Amino acid sequence: MTKKELLNKLNELRHLPAETEVFEFKEAKNGYGFNKLGKYFSALSNEANLKGSPHAWLIFGIKDKGRTLVDSQFRPNRADLDSIKGEVATKTTNRITFIEIHELHLPEGRVVMFQIPAAPKGLPVAFDGHYYGRDGEELSPLNLEEIERIRAQSAVEDWSAAIVQDAGIEDLDAAAIKQARKNYKNKFPEQAKDVDQWDDSTFLNKAKLTIKGKITRAAIILLGKAESEHFVSPADLKIRWLLKDAKGNDKDYHIESCPLLLAVDKIYAKIRNLKYRYIKDGTLFPDEVDQYEPFIIREAINNCIAHQDYARGGRINVVEMDDQLIFTNLGSFIPGSVEKVVREDAPEEHYRNKFLATAMFNLKMVDAAGGGIKKMFNYQRVRFFPMPEYDLSGGKVKVTVIGKVLDMDFARVLARNPRLSLEQIIELDKVQKRKKLTNEEVKNLKGLGLIEGRKPNYFISAKVTAAVSSEELKAHYIKQRGLDDDHYKKLIVEYLKKFGKSPRKNIEKFLWDKLPGILSEAQKKNKVTNLLSSLRMDEKIKNIGYSDWTLR
Repeated sequence: MTKKELLNKLNELRHLPAETEVFEFKEAKNGYGFNKLGKYFSALSNEANLKGSPHAWLIFGIKDKGRTLVDSQFRPNRADLDSIKGEVATKTTNRITFIEIHELHLPEGRVVMFQIPAAPKGLPVAFDGHYYGRDGEELSPLNLEEIERIRAQSAVEDWSAAIVQDAGIEDLDAAAIKQARKNYKNKFPEQAKDVDQWDDSTFLNKAKLTIKGKITRAAIILLGKAESEHFVSPADLKIRWLLKDAKGNDKDYHIESCPLLLAVDKIYAKIRNLKYRYIKDGTLFPDEVDQYEPFIIREAINNCIAHQDYARGGRINVVEMDDQLIFTNLGSFIPGSVEKVVREDAPEEHYRNKFLATAMFNLKMVDAAGGGIKKMFNYQRVRFFPMPEYDLSGGKVKVTVIGKVLDMDFARVLARNPRLSLEQIIELDKVQKRKKLTNEEVKNLKGLGLIEGRKPNYFISAKVTAAVSSEELKAHYIKQRGLDDDHYKKLIVEYLKKFGKSPRKNIEKFLWDKLPGILSEAQKKNKVTNLLSSLRMDEKIKNIGYSDWTLR
């Protein structure tokens, strides 16, 4: 990387509101312990893998608070600095070490930037025999779920694609095959006439349920007779529906075995999808709706089938309570973050059961475009209900869908502000559920006037009678996020063209209300410093006297 690129990267990281899992600032003013550095190498490498980033950064010479430069003296001799690559390699998995170690000698002092590679797919990085990760900004042991998620990336064997040697078409359910044909024709109408001409063996090959006529585990899961379950032992091919009362006591239950293609509708039929009647509030809300959008129920069950870790021998569970549904399946959440799925709306790069997922797509059970989860959020949004809630702890995925209005103020905000983004709604949903907000989320929601109160006791503002216009949303976004650095640099140049020269304090005053509202006063001062330094390095301005600046 060039010096300019490094400076831009440094400035970018310094202007973020807080450290993330993939970068860390340390003062390291008079040195830094090798073992501590190695632990951060392991943690940042693993977190870069989990966050889908090609590399992470550990930067010496920056104060965490205020982000000011302090002139790091960590191994000031370049040869000593470079030797740390080999030292780290001897204690890490597969001798993984830094991509590069960069030095920046700035007017404010020396900065050392360690560029750390993401852990290779399937191989979490250990330092001195221990795996490390990050819990927010804190160094911590890498938890088992994250280790499993990294290791799962390299799995060349797809459990669901394995051939069941002793099974034949006679072990599949005739009604399930008939329904599979119907679904396939509905998914691919241009092939409908051909499908009617195919025998069962040809159809199963075309639908990617068998391989050259041989029965796969995926075929048993979706189409197998109930008595064929033993072919995939120890997998437990069952979906259990459990009805609980308001006190959490069991009232009823029902279990469906394979073929799971037919089991989905049978479990769906057990769920009491009652009518929900809204409290009248002018013409904002409809009279009544079903508690749950049918798509949400089927999508959640089908996701459990597609992503269940069958090798662990557990069941898929659907728990129904008076006003919520809970879906659980064993296995880690492969994308890693629900927010990432909702924000990017992109297909998953890795599947636990890729062969099974492909077959389910062909039978119109799942959406291979990766948009099913986002659709679930949007269906809750149009009802003004709480957002789906994902719990990814304990080696399983737990999804809770609430079938009622939890907070009328939340419902009013959604009804009166249809232009709010899904990310903003998810942030507001945390408020009604009394969940902890990040500093950035607080500033975003307060900037829109949607919440009031003081940390940690925030509540949805009572001033929600007026809608927020799209123009206000755009203005708020620019105010919070700011514009790119080139824009601010142009403003400084134009300012100096007009006034000839100016002390720094006047330039600060000129830029102050134009800088991102999300930055603190100290961060704004740092940003002005970086803008002036960048312009000076580009030889567009120069410093005269103690603090005056002028065009070069």
